[in-house]
Amino acid sequence: MSLTSNFTQGAALDTRRWAWLPPVGSAAYYLLLGVVGMLILGPLGGITAAFMNFSIGFFVGGQVLAGILGSVVTFGYGTEGKHGANYIQTTAASVAGMMAMSTLVQAMVWMGMPAVPTWQLVTYMLCIGMMAAGIGMLYTPILVERMQLTFPSGLAVANILRALTDPVLLKQSVTRLFGGMAAGAVGGIAAAKMAVLGVIELSTSTFGAGLIVGARVGIPAILGGLVFWSLAPYFISIGWLKEGEPFRKIAFLIALGMILGAAIVDLTLIMFRAVKRLRSTPASAAAQVPAEQVGQGIGPRASMPRLLLWVGCWTVATIVAGMSFFNEPLGYMLLAVGLVYVFAIVNGISLGLTDQNPISSAFVVTVLILAGIGLKDPMLGLMAAMVVFVSSSVAGDMQQDRSTGWRLGSNRTVQFRFQVAGLLLGAILAVAIAQLFMTAYPVLKLDQTVMSESEAPAQWTSAMTFKFVGVLRSLTEPKAFQTTAILIGLGIGFVTELLRKLIKANSAYQRFVKAGRKGFAVDFCVDVLLLPSPYASSFGGFVNLPTSAWFAAGGAISSLINTLKPKRKAGEQDLPDDMSSTSLVGGGLIAGDALAALGLGLAGLAAVL
Repeated sequence: MSLTSNFTQGAALDTRRWAWLPPVGSAAYYLLLGVVGMLILGPLGGITAAFMNFSIGFFVGGQVLAGILGSVVTFGYGTEGKHGANYIQTTAASVAGMMAMSTLVQAMVWMGMPAVPTWQLVTYMLCIGMMAAGIGMLYTPILVERMQLTFPSGLAVANILRALTDPVLLKQSVTRLFGGMAAGAVGGIAAAKMAVLGVIELSTSTFGAGLIVGARVGIPAILGGLVFWSLAPYFISIGWLKEGEPFRKIAFLIALGMILGAAIVDLTLIMFRAVKRLRSTPASAAAQVPAEQVGQGIGPRASMPRLLLWVGCWTVATIVAGMSFFNEPLGYMLLAVGLVYVFAIVNGISLGLTDQNPISSAFVVTVLILAGIGLKDPMLGLMAAMVVFVSSSVAGDMQQDRSTGWRLGSNRTVQFRFQVAGLLLGAILAVAIAQLFMTAYPVLKLDQTVMSESEAPAQWTSAMTFKFVGVLRSLTEPKAFQTTAILIGLGIGFVTELLRKLIKANSAYQRFVKAGRKGFAVDFCVDVLLLPSPYASSFGGFVNLPTSAWFAAGGAISSLINTLKPKRKAGEQDLPDDMSSTSLVGGGLIAGDALAALGLGLAGLAAVL
């Protein structure tokens, strides 16, 4: 069935502000959306995501940025423009999410893996992404429609797309985004060209990330980093570090354990809440929602047999590609694919309830499971764990985007096709952007896990790659203290997160926090100083101190601004946190810094050539 079929209702919903725009449902309409999402906003978000992984070690999803900028394109369609903007952001987020996987290409270089033909790597990533999109869609009727999980970012994007039919609000949002991008670009160029800024290791992207997450995440990150830094002499004295090695060479193992410990608590509670909600929600819940609300209004209807065939074909393709291209044993590939089905729903529930998709944890757990059954070759471990890592990201994006579409009433099948189109281009650009950045900045090719503290690059922390390669290297260079470090971190993370859950679930404590400024201050101190989230404080173990410092500075300033801003007047609509001034400027700073780095790199390459 063609993309433009079954649109007989479209004519009745013609809300175009200008007659020259292509009608909703026409081939030209979908071409417009695809071009904007795939060729403009997707690559913009992907460059930003890849740059964040190379420079910091995590990336922020591009749904909000793509939703806002996509709304500029679809504004002329009036209220119906929200569906077009949703399809644009779905496509753009798929492109960007796949481009963020470029950190895996960097890990291959750090590990000294023999060069892989580009077409093989692109094909492998494409097969994984297509399989994961189908698996993610398989779970959406349960997670999105029956359990009706919140998916905070998906809800925020839905609210943003509804709100941005207001021309004043749209203008303000775009102004803040582009203002942040301009400042980020200037800051990125200045940091590279001005020695004084290089000394203080200015990073407008890291500062921007802090503006997005706030003080309750930013400050624990620098405090965690300071604790690990202060323990470096002790680690040296007990043989866990050598003189001159960066503290994060051992701190990352403790930090990794902290994340796993906290994840045990969170995932246990998440699964308990999921089972409880599943039991309490009638099986007919989705059927009680109007057809246009579940995305089956305008457009082709979903087909379960076609979806199952899609998943089956791409699963076989993934297994065959892994075995043919990288000599993966069949058993490892079957295990990796089996774990995809587990993590797609576990991480999906986590994303739906907490807005956190622990894709790094999925990678590390996969490596540990493979090691438990006898894996010794880190190269095989990397390519097998890649299946789970990429799938967890793609499936989570599918579920989150679908939650937005479900709330808006966007067609399920059309949205799936837009995601697939984005994955196709994203797989190609993921490899291309990795090669481009590593060619423009050769320092990105150097394995930081074997560097001394003085050798480590200041502005390219690459924490995610550091984490992956460090865990993979432990397969061939096992040391007893490495396991001890992970177990210590696991205990700290488990106890800390358990205490946090017990305290914050207490009704008396909740009333105290809501009672006034004193309660707010106490709760802030709990989150920042006394029992900071292990997810936040562990960040300081993966990056250098200056990175944590800029991250914390952005978080502190963001929270200060949002705390002191005037309260919204009665009757005024509350906007999602994603549309706050600090969040929009922060996102712009990251994008601007990424574009500056890309531009400087291309200029340097051109000068050499």
